[in-house]
Amino acid sequence: MTDAAELAGLFLAAWESYLTGLVSGAPAGQEALRASQAAAPQRRVTGSSDRAADEPGPPNRQLAPRPLAAHLASAVMLWSSSQTVLHGLKDTPPMSGAAAERLRSLAAKAEALGSESVAAALDRAIAQRSKSYLVGLEAYRRHPYRRESQTPPVLWHEGTTRLLDYGCDAGGPPILIVPSLINRFYVLDLLPELSFLRYLAGRGLRPLVIDWGAPGEQERGFDLTDYIAGRLESAFDVASSLAGAPIGIAGYCMGGLFALALALRRLDETACVALLATPWDFHAERAQPARFFGLLADYLPLWCDDQGNLPVDVVQSLFFLLDPFTAERKFTRFAALEASTREARAFVALEDWVNDGVPLAAAVARDCASSWYGDNAPARRRWRIGGETIDPKRLRRPALVVLPSRDRIVPPGSAEPLAMALGGATVLRPPLGHVGMMSTAGAPAILWSAIAEWLQTRLSVR
Repeated sequence: MTDAAELAGLFLAAWESYLTGLVSGAPAGQEALRASQAAAPQRRVTGSSDRAADEPGPPNRQLAPRPLAAHLASAVMLWSSSQTVLHGLKDTPPMSGAAAERLRSLAAKAEALGSESVAAALDRAIAQRSKSYLVGLEAYRRHPYRRESQTPPVLWHEGTTRLLDYGCDAGGPPILIVPSLINRFYVLDLLPELSFLRYLAGRGLRPLVIDWGAPGEQERGFDLTDYIAGRLESAFDVASSLAGAPIGIAGYCMGGLFALALALRRLDETACVALLATPWDFHAERAQPARFFGLLADYLPLWCDDQGNLPVDVVQSLFFLLDPFTAERKFTRFAALEASTREARAFVALEDWVNDGVPLAAAVARDCASSWYGDNAPARRRWRIGGETIDPKRLRRPALVVLPSRDRIVPPGSAEPLAMALGGATVLRPPLGHVGMMSTAGAPAILWSAIAEWLQTRLSVR
């Protein structure tokens, strides 16, 4: 028999799922999966240059989670509206979807158990969650962990872009790693014991990673072609010269689109391509929100800063809409951890990275919003870089596509069409999330080993 406290917790989770689906456009089944996964903590182990060669300083935790005001407001809205809905669900207009059916079922159980006792239990649950949320935020801000500066050798730089050598001691074949523009590269090197880049080096490869940096004076007018046909190809030249032979290219998230475009432009010098959680069909699972973002393209310059860049908090606001209540869940769980544990240290390291985003050059933001999200140009074979259409069918090189089954940022439905378009690609479907594939304790065994083996085979590592 479900008691009032348990029923109140289930109702709050169901209401959260319903609201998330309304905001993000996520399918009903995905809403339920998200709520069930949130119920328990996730175990984590833990040229001339416009900038100095050192890594940037730590993010300002007083601003986290970014955008702070939106995260706090969404939590308050969730808590207050859940009380209203519990009392008045029968009088509200009909709601559709799996989460709505779950709400109606729970409301009926609450009435049978006693509405007042369930409402009182809900009040207590909200009070406890709000306290834990604030305790978790404060614990994160006071945590002693700070990322140590371990910058590897810089092979090349131009403007604010650098090419970092994570495998200079390994002596293996180079693999050019292309991360996203909107987050710093070091999620691929999160902790000494949890580093995708150092793992690849340990397997006999020579990872060379692009560190995009924040747009400087040279990059303020850049669009996607400037970054791919300019900066990325220049870095590719350096990596290729080290090998004296075709090299491998791997791209993560947005960097996967860059990697594919680069490979097609430099096909004769490319040995293989690995595309990790790379979006392709931007209308596959969230067509309506994607089209809305496309409509914003012409208005993005209005939100740019004095340097002509789209600020970090504006970019983070777009991710916030994918799951408005994620911060409340994360920091509520974090409040229960001992600060000295490896799990707490790993949480702080990852959260620092999440909040250490970079602004986007205005033309890049406009390209992404209009071409990718609005027009769905990649999936329609209409995305062009330097006048050249980016068509996966032209690759004709060994390809690996990683489709994390729990990815909410790039849902499998968005990335799957890329694997199909490539034809004959090796496909991995690890039970991981978009960020979790690079930050979860089990990632090396679940995924990294398979990626390394695939690259070793294609690049003839003995």
